[in-house]
Amino acid sequence: MGLYKRGQIWWMRFTYRGVQYRLSTTFTNKKKAEEVYAKTLTEIREGKWFEKMPGERITFSEMMKKYLDEHSSKNKAKSSYRRDLSLAKHLNRFFGNFILTHITPKHISSYKIRRREEGASPRTINYELSLMGHAFNLALKEWEWVKENPVGKVSKERVNNLRERWLTFEEEEKLLQASPKWLREMIIFSLETGLRQSELLDLQWPQVDLSRRTMTLLEQKNRAVDTLPLNERAMEVLKARAKVRYLRSSYVFCNKKGDRIDPRNLLRAFYEAVETAGIEHLRWHDLRHTFATRLAQAGVDLYKIQKLGRWKEISMLSRYAHHYPESLRDGVEVLDQIREKISTKLAQSHDVEEPSGS
Repeated sequence: MGLYKRGQIWWMRFTYRGVQYRLSTTFTNKKKAEEVYAKTLTEIREGKWFEKMPGERITFSEMMKKYLDEHSSKNKAKSSYRRDLSLAKHLNRFFGNFILTHITPKHISSYKIRRREEGASPRTINYELSLMGHAFNLALKEWEWVKENPVGKVSKERVNNLRERWLTFEEEEKLLQASPKWLREMIIFSLETGLRQSELLDLQWPQVDLSRRTMTLLEQKNRAVDTLPLNERAMEVLKARAKVRYLRSSYVFCNKKGDRIDPRNLLRAFYEAVETAGIEHLRWHDLRHTFATRLAQAGVDLYKIQKLGRWKEISMLSRYAHHYPESLRDGVEVLDQIREKISTKLAQSHDVEEPSGS
């Protein structure tokens, strides 16, 4: 009997009632594996052990810890990992002590009701269920802890994706006047670049090329690298930030200590400015909507907007298509131009074919 390693995973070997078993502890951490092994030996001595799915011994909180430590922290962007940590707190509060195989679709439906009562938005609830579902998928397909994923049997919340809100130029002026200088710079840069909040907070000077007037971003979802142009207003913000740059910090936008700005502090200051400016129903993410809306209203085609804002699918920009129908006019006017050219050619051919003596 004993522990041994197969690849990165610790396995245990023991004999029970004359049969030799080799079972995965599912852990890469030796200490955790030793705990599982010791627990198994105790059950064998007490005559309580029988072969069963590992998920019948593992709690939900243990699954989420493994997911966060071994998958989310290593395979996702830092911002996504931080979001997973936040989402997992709500899930653990409800499911933490549940044995994995005891979690049913009925329990998950009860969780949705609880979160609604707590005021969580449909989108937030769906994010939480997606995280839970992904962890269960790994427990099913890779860790072999369970035989099914209960999350797949529960419907997601209905989300209104048609909500639209963008800043008018008058509202922008009021918001900037109500904001402290550091926040004003971040709002302007967001409006001129369409950066997501996490991209703005993570932006570092090595990503910026002031001479070329560009910035380079690592796409959060597909890890693609994008180099994007910067307009004059965005450049003015960067030049101002460069003059007061912290030598020991690489963040473009940082707090007084030179550290990354806490998202909660950013949003707290932002919503205070929104309230002071007397602006209603405005979220930080609406600055990104404003970026795309203003481009669409100026007649920029959706393909360019997609590339500048790094939306994965152009279909995600359909909400902006109606903002400036005049941008489509040159498309239909091509038909007039074609007809005019054909008419000119026909008239010219008639002139050539007409007999000279007539």
